[in-house]
This record gives sequence, structure tokens and C-alpha cells, in this order.
Amino acid sequence: MDDYKKKLGNLASKIKNETPQTPIQQVQPVKALAVPAEEEEARFNNWIPKGLKRKIKAYGAQNDISQKDITIQALQKFLKENGNE
Repeated sequence: MDDYKKKLGNLASKIKNETPQTPIQQVQPVKALAVPAEEEEARFNNWIPKGLKRKIKAYGAQNDISQKDITIQALQKFLKENGNE
């Protein structure tokens, strides 16, 4: 039991004497949005197949792009190709 108390005492003095090391965070710039900042946003809610949702989510994670931006880009491309932009 004395050995245990001695170890605890040493730990307490070690904590008091050593300064904690602060982790350094990596700062990454924020990526630009697909929609211009001055354009007002509106809610857009649709049901899609689960498999498509999974693919969009995986693509976004692999390419560091949000599901919202993927949807905006897809809709803009659709409208451009169909002459309704």
C-alpha cells in the first residue's frame, strides 16, 4: 500500500512540475460555395432512392464536397443541358 501512495505522490508532483503540451491545430481555408453568397437560399426537399443517397454521400466524403453542393451542381448542369438556365 505504501508503494501505491508513493507512486501517487510522484504523479502529483510530476503533474505540478511539468507544463502541459498544447496540441497544434492545422488551419484549413474554407472552400467556396457553389452558390454565390448574395443569392438567397430556399429549402429543397425531395425523396430519392437510398442507393443514390449513399453514392452522393460517399462521393462527397471522397471529394470533400457537401451533399448540398453536389445537388446544386447537378441541378445547374441539368438546367444548362436542357436550355432552361
